[in-house]
Amino acid sequence: MISLDAVTAVLSPKQIRSIVGAMDTPQLALWSGAVSSGKTIASLLAFLIAVAAAPDSGLIVVVGRTLQTIERNLIDPLQSPALFGPLAAQVHHTTGSTTAVILGRTVHLVGASDTRAEGRIRGATVALAYVDEATLVPHSFWMMLLSRLRVAGAKLLATTNPDGPGHWMRREFILRAPEVGMRHWHFTLDDNPSLTADYVDRLKAQYTGLWYRRFVAGEWCLAEGVVYDSWDPDTHVVAELPRIDQWISTGIDYGTTNPFHATILGLGADSRLYLTHEYRYDSKIGRRQLTDVEYSERLRTWLSTAPVYGTDLTGISPRYTVVDPSAASFRIQLHGDGVRSVLGENTVLPGIRTVASLLATRRLFVHESCTALINEFPGYSWDEKAAERGEDSPIKADDHGLDAMRYAIQTTQQVWRSRLAQARLEPAA
Repeated sequence: MISLDAVTAVLSPKQIRSIVGAMDTPQLALWSGAVSSGKTIASLLAFLIAVAAAPDSGLIVVVGRTLQTIERNLIDPLQSPALFGPLAAQVHHTTGSTTAVILGRTVHLVGASDTRAEGRIRGATVALAYVDEATLVPHSFWMMLLSRLRVAGAKLLATTNPDGPGHWMRREFILRAPEVGMRHWHFTLDDNPSLTADYVDRLKAQYTGLWYRRFVAGEWCLAEGVVYDSWDPDTHVVAELPRIDQWISTGIDYGTTNPFHATILGLGADSRLYLTHEYRYDSKIGRRQLTDVEYSERLRTWLSTAPVYGTDLTGISPRYTVVDPSAASFRIQLHGDGVRSVLGENTVLPGIRTVASLLATRRLFVHESCTALINEFPGYSWDEKAAERGEDSPIKADDHGLDAMRYAIQTTQQVWRSRLAQARLEPAA
């Protein structure tokens, strides 16, 4: 028997009801709603109780988009005495390992970023499963996981933020909850008693439009209209730059028939991010395609001669060169030319969400010289046909500068995030 008295003392009535309800659920339990609304803590407490009561036969699995997200979103909180008291000492895991030991049971950690993940559970018998960010798990993997719950008393617990109303999770499971044996609890920010008013205000300031409706109001709503709805050239385009304390990255969207676009990201002395320069080559305008050798040479020349605005200096050497993940040949060429590069983080929606938050809180600005990038913002829109299918994706047109920007920003969060936290939050008007 495990004691939860110290933990449940700080839970809301809805959190407690969901935990109790999950124990009475025949098979499926889903917590959905706003970010930081308390659904993860409630679901993890329910998971700990389920681990203690799980049948001896069958595997216990924890599923997330990647092993790293499982460690960050689930294992780290479970090992926090501040959150789970003495229970935290019964959660053992070595970073990078695909197993953990929780309450004496071996728990298998499964990354499910694409349909190939099905093979990791095919043929398995599962007694208990926990799925983090369930709408990001491939539909086929979810269905395979359900088919593996073959032990009497087997359960699947899951959490998710809302997605589009046509998403398979809402259409096939939430709206049919009684038919499929699912219990569903919807959470808002007001359901988390541990949040301070300042923190709630900060979250509301960071999200606008689609992200506000989903991650603050907890709505399952369509992605429609412009992607960066808080973009305002009068606010975000600047003629003068502060002193740049750190040249963080060069983001590169590689193109041969499509435009090649590179942009430089700097951290200002005011603890804000600035896109300061851009290089663009469009083969349709130039009337010929460039080779990797030519692109590498032009990129290095551009960086070595780039003006440092506000000074008489030229030449910029960003800490990271972040390259479009699909540009394998170009990365090889850069390496041969003495330029070390890293793969751009290309999970599109998290990257868009990061940029949107920075724009909404006035912590990201673009120098007026980056005209091609500036011109892409207004037309960058959600694909309505994809939204009707339950998918969130922008229309892939005139987005090369925006992709380069996203690579530069999202891939280097560990460099700039703590510094930006020092900047005063200024919600967009």
